[in-house]
This record gives sequence, C-alpha cells and structure tokens, in this order.
Amino acid sequence: MIPSFDPSSTEPSRSWEDDWRESFPHGATLSVIVPVYNERYLVTELLTQLLNVSSPGIGQLEIIIVDDGSTDGTTAVVQEFATRHSKQMRVIAKPKNEGKGAAIRAGIDATTGDLIVIQDADLEYDPQDLSAMVRPFLEDGADVVYGSRFAVSSRRRALYFRHTLGNRILTFLSNLITELNLTDVETCYKMFRAPLLKSIPLRSDDFAFEIEITAKISKRHCRIYEVPISYRGRAYSEGKKIRWWDGLVALFTMVRFWLIDDLYRADSVGVHLLHRLERTRRFSGWLADALRPWIGDRVLELEAGLGDIMHQLIPRDRYVASDANKNNLSYLRNLAAAKAHLEVQSVDLEVPSSFDAHKGAYDTVLCLNVLERVDDPMVALHNLARAVKPGGRVVLYVPQGQRLYSRIDEDLGHRCRYDRQMLTQELDSGGFLVEHLQDFNRVGMPVWWWNGRILGRRDFSRWQLKIFDLLIPLFKVFDRFLPWPGLGLIAVARKTGKDLDAGH
Repeated sequence: MIPSFDPSSTEPSRSWEDDWRESFPHGATLSVIVPVYNERYLVTELLTQLLNVSSPGIGQLEIIIVDDGSTDGTTAVVQEFATRHSKQMRVIAKPKNEGKGAAIRAGIDATTGDLIVIQDADLEYDPQDLSAMVRPFLEDGADVVYGSRFAVSSRRRALYFRHTLGNRILTFLSNLITELNLTDVETCYKMFRAPLLKSIPLRSDDFAFEIEITAKISKRHCRIYEVPISYRGRAYSEGKKIRWWDGLVALFTMVRFWLIDDLYRADSVGVHLLHRLERTRRFSGWLADALRPWIGDRVLELEAGLGDIMHQLIPRDRYVASDANKNNLSYLRNLAAAKAHLEVQSVDLEVPSSFDAHKGAYDTVLCLNVLERVDDPMVALHNLARAVKPGGRVVLYVPQGQRLYSRIDEDLGHRCRYDRQMLTQELDSGGFLVEHLQDFNRVGMPVWWWNGRILGRRDFSRWQLKIFDLLIPLFKVFDRFLPWPGLGLIAVARKTGKDLDAGH
C-alpha cells in the first residue's frame, strides 16, 4: 500500500509490520522440517510431541519428514506414523544418505507454510519452545529467529565441556565474519519466513548448513532474533552424530561464504547476475561519488535493488527507495528499520498508477540500470516526469555502446545499449532538458567486450567481480584518461515544465 503524500491527510500510514502481522489473523502456518537418519527408536516420540504443540501464534502445523537414507528401519516407522496423520505429515524418503543439509534442501522445496523451522529427530530440542520462537515474527516483524541453547533458559542439560567450547569458538568466529552477535550459531532451531528461506541457494550437504545459512542471512541484512530454549543434549554413546571434523568443515564454510556472495536462488541467469553486480561495493561507492553532486534533498530511487547506492546517498530530508521485486522490498525494509528519513515503497516504473501518490513530490528521481530494461521508455520517462517537481532533476545511468551488446545484455533484460544521441532524444521527448552527460567506467569496457563478445559468456564469475571490485581505487585514478567511451553513461536532466499529462 502506498500512503498518500497529501499534507492535509491526518490518517496515519500503515507500516509493512502492520501488514505482516495482520496477514495471520488466526496464527501462522508453521512448516516443520524433520531431517532424520537412523532414529527409529526416537522419531515417533518426537513426532508425537510436535503434534501436541499448541500456541495462539501457530494456526496450523505442517510436518515434512525427510528420511535421509536410513538403514535401521526408520523409513518404515515414519511412513506408518505419517499415514495415520496424513493431514499434517508428509514423508520424503531419499534412496541414500546425503547429509543434513541435503535433507533440509529437499524439505524446503516441499513446504507450503508461512514459516519454516528445522527440527532434529533426536529429542535434544523441545517442540514446546516453538511457540516462543514464533512470537518475534508476529510481534516484531522478524525474518529469522534462532533458538539459543546458551542464552538464559529455564533448564538445560550439562554438556561436554569441549563440545560446548567448540560451539562457542565457532559462534565467535562466525560473528567475527558476519558482524552479528549471536550466542549459538550451531543451534538446530532456526526459524525463517518461508519466502526468505526459499529464495536462498543452499550448497552445503552436511552440518555446514548452519554456518552457510547464517552467513547468507547476515549478508542479506535480515532482521534476526534469538530466544532462549531448553536443551537436552545427547552423549556420543547415545547416538550424537556430529564429530570433530565437522568443526573443520564449518571453518572452511565460513571462509567460503565470506568471500563469495551467493545469496539468491535465481529464476534466470540475469537476476542472479544483477545481484552479483549490486554486491560490488567499491564500484557502487565510485558510482555514488559521481552521482552525489546532482542529488537533492527529496529523492525517489526506482529499482533500488539491494540498496547499495542508497546507502551511499542517505541521509536526506526524505529518501524513498522503491522496487517492484518482493524479495528486494523485504531486504530494503530491513535496512530501513529505525531510519526516520528512509521509506520503502513498491513502485513500478512501467505502471502509471504507481505514481499517482508521488506527483511532484521529489526534487530528484534516481533511475540506475533501469531505462534499458523497460518495454516502452516513453511511458517510463512520462512517469518519472510526474514524480519530479517543476525544475527538479532525473538522474539516469544506462549501459552504453550497442556494439558491445551480447548474451550478457540479453540475460540482464537489456532492450538496448544507449549512445548519447539516443538518450538525449528520449529525454527531450519525455519532457526533460539534458544538463550533463558523463562517460563512466571506461576500464570496464574491455572486460565486458572480452566476456560477452569474444568468449560469448552469459555471466561474470564471482572471482572476476571480486578482483574488479578490489581494484576500483586504482581504476578511479586513471579511468578518465582512457581513450575510449565508458561502459555506462550518466545523464542528468531537468524537468522542462511541459504538461505531459494533457497529451497522455
């Protein structure tokens, strides 16, 4: 919902937290993923306890049991139990053991609930604690909730000292890398908003899942909460499966996902590449430095993505970051929490009605890497003109050089690559007078040409982007002296005052 900007309106605007809470009038549907391997003597008791969970915050319970190639008869036990409770339970029987992470992946794809939680089958974690974990979602707009064994709790079983020490060391190192302050990164009890978890690619097949998912939700700036839980840890003689070498794998996983930004499951190569490009932070800073002199006090940024440019340009008197992608909106809303000067709204550049509440509200509209992807640029520019007050500016960044057009552009959804004349003509027809045109990122042009035109690639590797981003301080020094055009073109244009609405 887009709130009105009429200053005479006294009705308070609704927040996204209001919408989130009110979407569960009878409680959330909780999907419980139970990865199980050789637990025939414990699993039925665990499933019985799950069925007895009752909480005002949990409207319905869905239990997905993933048997990970058990060899002790567990498969038959869970299938027989699930048959008697078929309305709430489903069994996924895997032909061979692949590991906890692989089992969780299979379970995620099968869930249909609003929230997803992981539940081990060994009775170490008490399902009655699930009701406490749901509350931060309903009361605080949480994205993720961890149940901590080391936060203050009513009870817990005394654990092996070295095992506890190992957990605390891994948590400390994970916090060092992720900039979080968790108390228990290795806890099994992790609960997520379902759309969030389903949008994250998971690569770990084993216990390293815990480290991987923590690194990724940190990089996506999720709202993460911890609640204390009880814990009845098993001894190794009782069947505990984690071993010392899993700690070494966890350390490797920390480094891997610290270096690599692998944060989104993409429906297409282009979406995945867009998120990779947005994660080149030094490049974003370089671009923001070039844009900053043209940015006013009341700003609308269209297709703000993950907010990397936004971060460089706030605070302002008013900054509205918009996007049409639901995952991006959720991410931006997390970034905007407790920032009074920052708003997040859903605005579609190609839908005129999206701009009805924004007419003349901004002195600057920022539109980066967007115009080349719309079907009708004149409709888009008309909408931009409606949002800009008389005398205000639109600031654009577009790809330059049609001769560079390649499969990379196709996958990014580029309709074309602009030149100065083409962009100037479109802006003039859209009711803008160009004040400034600037070539940008000349150093990137040979890289794009080599990958797209010569090698015929559809993508840049993560390592290519990492190295390119690391060298940005050097590129900034000599980029202006290179003799060829920039890979991109910055345009600053002032609204001319034409009454475009009259002829539209």
